[in-house]
Amino acid sequence: MSTRPDMQRHLPEMVHLEAIMDRGARWLRSEKVLQVEAAGQTLPVWVLETGSRNPKAPVFGLFGGVHGVERIGSQVLLAWLHSLTERMHWDDALHRKLEQVRLVIMPIVNPAGMWLRRRSNANGVDLMRNAPIDAMGKVPFLVGGHRIGPWLPWYRGPRGAPMEAESEALVRVVRERIQCAPFSMTLDCHSGFGRRDRLWSCYARSHRPIAHIGEVYSLRQLMQHTYPHLHPYLVEPQSVNYTTHGDLWDYLYDSLYDKQQNSTEQQHGERIFLPFTLEMGSWLWVRKNPRQMLDFLGYFNPVISHRHHRVLRQHMPLIDFMASAAANRDRWIPTPKQRPQRTRDAMQLWFDS
Repeated sequence: MSTRPDMQRHLPEMVHLEAIMDRGARWLRSEKVLQVEAAGQTLPVWVLETGSRNPKAPVFGLFGGVHGVERIGSQVLLAWLHSLTERMHWDDALHRKLEQVRLVIMPIVNPAGMWLRRRSNANGVDLMRNAPIDAMGKVPFLVGGHRIGPWLPWYRGPRGAPMEAESEALVRVVRERIQCAPFSMTLDCHSGFGRRDRLWSCYARSHRPIAHIGEVYSLRQLMQHTYPHLHPYLVEPQSVNYTTHGDLWDYLYDSLYDKQQNSTEQQHGERIFLPFTLEMGSWLWVRKNPRQMLDFLGYFNPVISHRHHRVLRQHMPLIDFMASAAANRDRWIPTPKQRPQRTRDAMQLWFDS
């Protein structure tokens, strides 16, 4: 087991998370869903829940640290969770809000990768290329996922092998705690692409739209109308930029609806599951501070203190917005009559070119 000084040096995010868990123990339901090994250390993977216990309540899931070098994703979630926990001590309105929605938070999915300063886990596997699905058509060389070997980034793992333990843990958490709700959304926090912050929806594996592209468009419109001059996000399907093999969110989305199509559940109303990825535009940080390129982590994380603090602040409204949108989904999810038009609007915006 690691000592606290070792943890503070190699994985301070875990120290912060456990402090938050202690401070909010009265309201946070926590479970250690996995332990992984890295450099002789045993590291936990935690899942936290708070809010409604009603099985019919909508669920909003938050995930970070899937790629070990993208520490800023975990740090954004921990900053938001810290604020949420402190408000629980005095904010009665927050408690009333949380009666309407359940939050499921997995802030450090890949602690071994973070400890080792790798994109992959300790086995050299990129967790976001690890699901047992292939892209439709060609993908970018290497970046789209490959099976050449773990010495190259974006390695998918051996063909036919089970998913990595961290991938399986994430999938299990989503299936057992999130997708069981009538309505659910997730936000997975990443960095490392582009100079703009993007909010990506499925698919990563296909240029086709998901079945709920009308709902994705409706959330985009809700954000545009709520924050017309404030929000910086480019909302779009990931495939607008590039496609990949093995995306965990594609796998979870497709497996849910394949299951529903083969069951009687549709007679009682379809469950809606909308996974999103926050892709923070780290190229802008590098452009403003080229010296970051001297440290590999600098390609994925803001290094200068004031910029780091700004990034932690600027995404809190997004998380609050998405939690509120989940809690009030009936106010913006398109009705059966509205859905065909919303789907056409989405197709025109993202796919008709």
